Amino acid sequence: MNKILKITLGLVASAAIVACNQQQPAKTTTNNEPAAKTETVEKNVEKIVYVNSDTLSEKYQYFKDVRTRLEAKVKKAQNDLQAKGQAYQRELADYQQKAATMSASERQATEERLVRHQNDLGRMDQNASTSIAQEEQTEFTKVYTAITDYLKKHSEEKGYRLVLTYSKTNPAVLYADPAMDITNSVLDALNKEYKDKNAAKK
Repeated sequence: MNKILKITLGLVASAAIVACNQQQPAKTTTNNEPAAKTETVEKNVEKIVYVNSDTLSEKYQYFKDVRTRLEAKVKKAQNDLQAKGQAYQRELADYQQKAATMSASERQATEERLVRHQNDLGRMDQNASTSIAQEEQTEFTKVYTAITDYLKKHSEEKGYRLVLTYSKTNPAVLYADPAMDITNSVLDALNKEYKDKNAAKK
């Protein structure tokens, strides 16, 4: 195809989960204040976590299945277009060889047919690209929804107030304590949920 569709995924925008609790009034300074501050910071850290979107895109089976299906459709569209393009090239070469021996009306009819074929190829390319792009958007929206729905439920259970996403290619988070990384537990749960749904369909 003239325009090869790239299948990419930007997973999991930052989502604020659970309303923030009102802070207690400031206390007067005491000898125990440093310990109290440390405890408060630790509790807040526990309520902010992140997932690695690179890992999800590599290991989340639902996403992998969607990507495989879309790549297969892109390849089929490319093969179909290539086959029709080769047929057009053969027809064009045949015309160029015989043009000198054709009558004016035969040349005109052949040239009009070749133009129609060329236009058909252009429409086929555009239609395939548009169709796959629309399907890509629809399918990855479903993947995104599956992830965010799970994260909302998981955050309510764990008391997380904020779930961030991290990716090496788009590092909105430059550094995070590995203790805040819940990617593996989220990935395991998502894959189990996807597997259970597929099993229920059979």
